[in-house]
Amino acid sequence: MRPDSLHHKVDALQQQVALLQKALEESRRENTLLRQKLDALARRFFGKKSERLDPAQLELLLTGLGESDETLPEKAEPPARPPSSRSRRGDRRIRTPENLEVVRQVIEPELVQAEPEQWKRIGEEVSRQLDFQPGKFFWNETVRPKYVRCDQRALPPLVAPAPERVVEHGVAAPGLLAQVLVGKYCDHLPFYRQEQIYWQRHGVFIARQQMVQWTEQSVRLLEGITRCLKEEMQLSGYVQVDETPVRYQDSSLKGRCGQGYLWTGLVPGLGVVYEWHTSRAARCLESLLGADFAGKLQCDGYGAYPAFAKGRDGVELFGCWSHARRGFFDAKGEAPRVAGWILNQIRLLYRWEEQLRESRAGPALREVMRSSHHRMVVERLRRALERLRPRYLPKSLMGEAIKFARNQWPTLERFLDHGEVEISTNLVENAIRPTALGKKNWLFFGSPEAGQRSAVIYTLIENCRMHGVEPYAYLKDVLTRLPTTTNRQVAQLTPLNWQKARQPVLRQAA
Repeated sequence: MRPDSLHHKVDALQQQVALLQKALEESRRENTLLRQKLDALARRFFGKKSERLDPAQLELLLTGLGESDETLPEKAEPPARPPSSRSRRGDRRIRTPENLEVVRQVIEPELVQAEPEQWKRIGEEVSRQLDFQPGKFFWNETVRPKYVRCDQRALPPLVAPAPERVVEHGVAAPGLLAQVLVGKYCDHLPFYRQEQIYWQRHGVFIARQQMVQWTEQSVRLLEGITRCLKEEMQLSGYVQVDETPVRYQDSSLKGRCGQGYLWTGLVPGLGVVYEWHTSRAARCLESLLGADFAGKLQCDGYGAYPAFAKGRDGVELFGCWSHARRGFFDAKGEAPRVAGWILNQIRLLYRWEEQLRESRAGPALREVMRSSHHRMVVERLRRALERLRPRYLPKSLMGEAIKFARNQWPTLERFLDHGEVEISTNLVENAIRPTALGKKNWLFFGSPEAGQRSAVIYTLIENCRMHGVEPYAYLKDVLTRLPTTTNRQVAQLTPLNWQKARQPVLRQAA
């Protein structure tokens, strides 16, 4: 064999070995990152409840492959402050209203009953148990007497006009309609479960199809109130927005469910509005906020929000620190020391925000506090992320967390100069949680139209919860009044205005 031929074969083998070593190294990196992602998913699903992963966030977590070149000692940072042993929920003792009805039962000794004249009462032993009586069905009968004039009996009889009803010629009274709506959208009981409860416990059979019709007829009146709430939100100048996926039945999909979204807009302290769309595109925001919306829009990192704000000079985007924090929490297993330090810095921001809320600070005081305290922490985080970025592969968990935070940084730090803006979108996410509980029971909407009907009821019930209004009492009252309410009077029936109108009446009754 010629020397040059042998040398050529040796070079080819060396190149092949180098390629194999490179492929092996890439496989090891891929396996390392996959293990890290699986660990993060396990923590999300089986770890603390507050850190579990929403299915909509899986896309960000599972994108990309890579490896971290973390070289710092694997030592976790100590917490910013020790957790308090006192429960945050406060006193867990049973609390009842002062005017709660008392049903008294007197038990006399048998000897006293036999010879009462031989005994003198000197005191009594009193004990109480909290009891409950389930609701009951009853017929609400309306009697309209007929009269004729004694001196003109040939004239037609006189009878009072029938009261207006939500369901024309229907059998459901406002109290029953309110119970059906509260059961489905507040207590998360699907109609088939309500059908079983009413029949098995009360002996009253109401078909679920009938409940669907009642809901549709009620929404025709109630959606006027949601339009007023939507107009107030669009004029507020500051809105938090988020969306959650909900499946729905689509006849065009031949038995399969489509993917729709329940979009939510919330104005802190004012109200919340839900709107159903079968899409996740930016045009849904135009429907929710209005094409002429101008003001502060706080959201997560989803691309539809910048697309909506693009070309609109009056729209200013604000980021969410909770979404930025989640990436570093996922990277704790990969880089515990660095991720722990970043999480502690973010915890400082939230601790100061909690103090401001407890002291009921206004926008001016919050802006001053953020300039003197928050700004130095935010600037420290910015410099740290700039230095840490080259040390991690872009597709590693830590690299993805740093990349997300840096991309969102202009919107994340913007809250420092606006005291009326919250540090995160937690308020609107908390408003979405009741719908997430509900869809675990009813699983999907029966149609796109059912999705919008549900959005109307969710809007009213969540506004009741926000302002401390009992939803059943509210819905029963407005369903009684809406058939005779004019368009100009509808705005008086929003949960907040309804509560304000009832406060003088309640004070007089007390």
